Amino acid sequence: MANTWWELQILCEPNLEDSIFWRLENFGCRGAASEKRGHYSLVRSYLPEFQAQLLDLAALSLWLRQDALCLGLSAPVVNWQLIDEQDWASSWKQHWQPQEIGDRFLINPAWLPIPENSQRLILRLDPGVAFGTGAHATTQLCLESLEMRLGKENTSFFDNKQEKKHTVIADIGCGSGILSIGALLLGADRVYAVDTDPLAVKSTLENCALNGISSESLVTAQGSIEVVTKLVEQVDGIVCNILADVIIELVPHMSAICKPSTWGIFSGILLEQSSSVADALEQSGWVVATLWKRKEWCCINVRRS
Repeated sequence: MANTWWELQILCEPNLEDSIFWRLENFGCRGAASEKRGHYSLVRSYLPEFQAQLLDLAALSLWLRQDALCLGLSAPVVNWQLIDEQDWASSWKQHWQPQEIGDRFLINPAWLPIPENSQRLILRLDPGVAFGTGAHATTQLCLESLEMRLGKENTSFFDNKQEKKHTVIADIGCGSGILSIGALLLGADRVYAVDTDPLAVKSTLENCALNGISSESLVTAQGSIEVVTKLVEQVDGIVCNILADVIIELVPHMSAICKPSTWGIFSGILLEQSSSVADALEQSGWVVATLWKRKEWCCINVRRS
C-alpha cells in the first residue's frame, strides 16, 4: 500500500507567508509552495501521515492564527486532507514557478525548461523533502548576501595585476544545497556542505549533479561543524541558514575553521532573536557588519575581529 501524506492548504494574506513557511518547517512539513489567489496566497505543504495526528494539525492551525493576530493580519484559513505518496510527489511541484532572487539569480525548478536568453545565473533545483526552494525570506537574504560578498572578493590586485582569489566556503545546514550551489555559481572555488539530515545530504548531491557541479567543488557530508573541521582546516566564508538557537549553539565551535579574514552569513533568525544571535557572535570573536531584514526575518553578515 502506498504511503499517505497530509496535504495542508493555507489561504492567507501575502505578508503572512514567511511566518507560515517557518512554522511548517518546524512542524516537519516537506515540499512547500505558494501561489497567488486574488489578493491572497495559497500555501500548500506536505507531511507524512504518521508524523501528525488530527490534534497536532489543530494545534498548528491555532499557532498560525496566533501568528497572524500578533502581526495584525487576518487569520488564515487552514484545511488538510490525506493523499497518496504518488500524488504528493507531483502535487506541490505544479505550483512552484521560476523565481528571480537578488540581481543575479534565477531559481529554476528542475522539471521546467530553462528560460531562453536569460542574463541571470540559473540555479536548477529539485529540493525533494529538503528545506530551501528560494521561497523563504531567509534563503533569499542569504543568496543576496552571497552576491554582495563574492562580488567584492571575486578578484584582488597585486603588483597591478588582477588575480582571482581562491574562495573556500562552509555551508552549515545545507538543506537542498541552494546556498552551496549559489556560491559556486558566483565564483567560489569549493564548498563544504553538511547537514544532520541524510535526506538533505541526498538532495544536495542530486542538485549538485543537476547543475553540472563536480563532487570536488561541492563536498557533501552528513553532520555539522565537527564534520567540517575534519574535512578542511580553514575556510574563507561560512553560510548558516538554520534557526537562531542552533546558530547560538554552533558559533563557539566555528573558530576552529576560521582565518583572521573569514566572513559569515547567518540567517533563519527572527527579528526579535537578532540581539541574542549578535551577542553570541560577538562573544566568539565576530564583528557584525550588517543586518538585513525582510518582513519578520533577518540575515546577519559578520567578519572576524
